[in-house]
Amino acid sequence: MASIESSGLPLVFRLGDEESDLPGGRRAAVPSSVVLRTAVRALEGMQKEAVVSIEPDGSVWRVVSDEGPYLNGTDLAPFPLAFFAAGMQFSFISAVLRSADRRGVGIDALTVRLDNRYSMEGSFLRGDALGGAVPSELTIAVESRAAPGAVAGVLAEAAARCPAQAVMRHVLTNTFALTVNGAPAALEDLPAPAGPAVRFDGSRFDALRPARVPDSAAIERLESAEAVTGVEGGAGSSLRAEQKRTLHVHGEARWTGGMRSECDIRLFKPIGSTFRFRSDETADNGGGGGAPPPLAYLSAGIGFCYMTQIGRYAHIIKQPLEGYAIVQDNVFGAAEDGTGAATAQPTETHVFVDAEDRPEIGPDIVSVGERTCFLHAAMRNELPGVVAAELNGEPLPPA
Repeated sequence: MASIESSGLPLVFRLGDEESDLPGGRRAAVPSSVVLRTAVRALEGMQKEAVVSIEPDGSVWRVVSDEGPYLNGTDLAPFPLAFFAAGMQFSFISAVLRSADRRGVGIDALTVRLDNRYSMEGSFLRGDALGGAVPSELTIAVESRAAPGAVAGVLAEAAARCPAQAVMRHVLTNTFALTVNGAPAALEDLPAPAGPAVRFDGSRFDALRPARVPDSAAIERLESAEAVTGVEGGAGSSLRAEQKRTLHVHGEARWTGGMRSECDIRLFKPIGSTFRFRSDETADNGGGGGAPPPLAYLSAGIGFCYMTQIGRYAHIIKQPLEGYAIVQDNVFGAAEDGTGAATAQPTETHVFVDAEDRPEIGPDIVSVGERTCFLHAAMRNELPGVVAAELNGEPLPPA
């Protein structure tokens, strides 16, 4: 398999907007919605590579992910849950800025602190391993000369209109399809997508090149995790067949001007590294497109996390796979009740597995992946975020 280090490419870059021959094709636009198609393939070890196309904006981004010592990864790129956490924070900042603009409320500074916690319990060998999630904890800190009531109104509207919050506050019945060794395979315990079959051409990844050299790195590692053994969350601990543990992801994000933001994501449990992400909104949301938009990070995180579960399961049951990939669709819109509240449609995932010597393993891979993926766990439950607010350093009562 290819690897991050052998490619010689940046961790993230934008493709030409005219690019149409993508690994997973493009999902047709949906009226009044944002559609993201994320194609992800496995690289060496726990590394993964994704292409995210966004409609109606038309932009396309390539990003890579890795895992730390806890999964015997090379730690060369952010872990999957970091992408999702970054997308959550960037999405909230974007929603605040747009709400403030609509209401004519001036914002001088804006930060978001986030804590996401997940759980894993059960046995991969018995088949009862299950991932879990709890509500996110967010603190929104605003500096503004506006009246407290005006700022509280901005934050309340932003929480309602934030797509990342919609993913967490609604129960989503996600759908799955499976192709094994090039042929469709039946899934008995998961609902199927309503749309047409999806193609996947992994060879298209090898032709990806940046449309232009980024002005600055949109993703960089700030601090490396130490590979230690014999401690909770240490090296290889997440590869055990029997699991009973919790995960803790912490993020601190800040608005940097225009529709741009940056955030630092740290994995506290298991023992992981710290990465910095930078984001810019799409042109139709007032951004300059200089870095991936919030929803690109969010969707990539979901795809990367699910792919990690496939790789982990194959490793634990000692079933080598010649290759595996997914094509995932996420659709975000607004409620039709006049409130403008954000909506999220169920995630649609098409799984592609190459397992010449044991093709019957395909359905198990899909279902175990769904049960153990932390982000699919978050989506199949109603987990609205716990949001606290501060104005000029003081607690801000809700509107």
